[in-house]
Amino acid sequence: MNKIEYDNIIAFHPGYYVKDIIEDMDLTQEEFAIRLGTTPKNLSELLSGKIKLSTDLAMKLSRMLGTSVDVWINLEKSYEEKILEIENRKKLDEQIEIVKNIDYSYFTQFGLPNTKNSEEKINYLCAFFMISNLSILKKKDFLINYRTGISNINEKNVINSKAWVQTAINMGKQIETKNYDSEKLEKSIPKIRALTVSEPNEFFPVLKEILSDCGVSFVLLPNLKNCGINGAVKWINNDKAILALNDRRSYADTFWFSLFHEIKHIFQHKTKTLIVSLEKKDLENLDEKLEIEADEFAKSTLIPYGDYKSFCQKGIFTEDEITKFANSINIHPGIVVGRLQKDKLIHFSCFNHLKRKYRIVCN
Repeated sequence: MNKIEYDNIIAFHPGYYVKDIIEDMDLTQEEFAIRLGTTPKNLSELLSGKIKLSTDLAMKLSRMLGTSVDVWINLEKSYEEKILEIENRKKLDEQIEIVKNIDYSYFTQFGLPNTKNSEEKINYLCAFFMISNLSILKKKDFLINYRTGISNINEKNVINSKAWVQTAINMGKQIETKNYDSEKLEKSIPKIRALTVSEPNEFFPVLKEILSDCGVSFVLLPNLKNCGINGAVKWINNDKAILALNDRRSYADTFWFSLFHEIKHIFQHKTKTLIVSLEKKDLENLDEKLEIEADEFAKSTLIPYGDYKSFCQKGIFTEDEITKFANSINIHPGIVVGRLQKDKLIHFSCFNHLKRKYRIVCN
């Protein structure tokens, strides 16, 4: 403990030098302690680096050995400086390992400078995420709490999911909205649903405007590798919520289902809770009831239960029948196909040519 090495940095505790002096003087530790005017236990802890060299001991050593007090005080100061250097180097090395798990190029589209230097990446990302150290992304109580003992969640997933969420929050805060109005949002649901038959370049700006007018900042972000998030809802205050979607699911049926799922979370109005939607239920504080409500809302909004039940009872799942049914409820056929596949009424390989694949220009 009185000599600490890390990489090419060595920190020598003052006790390291005192131990050498005792050996050179051919004294036992007990005898040296008596001569120094301290206890054997105190001396032992000094030699092993367990305690700091006090000013009192520094003065006693200077008198006993004929040195200046500054010699011993400077040894203690040098040791503490080296320990701090080692701690900073360890933190830097830990962050370098973390930054290896993050696709830095993803963040250059949000204004971060291009660089190959790991330390520069760390500094830019810390400022972007508004944290002092990238290791905070691994902390359990930061943004997202994953359940412990989940085998399919690794550190890379944890880091990138939190990076994605913070990016969504950053972008969402920049979007101006009116004050949140639940009644207005509820009345806007039919208008939003009607957009499902439009092309992305047509519906996306309209969707953003509708939600903004209701007090919801809509953020659609590109997928960040290893984040595993479908969407998230974060309230900034009682008057503004951020609804963020990940564009990794590029089919219309999954996009609109995710959107209405998150809209239901807006209606639930959990202003003090960050709600994150993952493929699997791996979050520690996940409220199963809220998730079930959100799923049911998305299903029934896209395809009304009564209409869907009548269609399914016929049991005729041909391309013509699916298209006819979709047109009758003013929804894209691909959304009906996705629902039938999800409910295992048709195979996942059936009618995929009816499923529209979006290419959306994100925020």
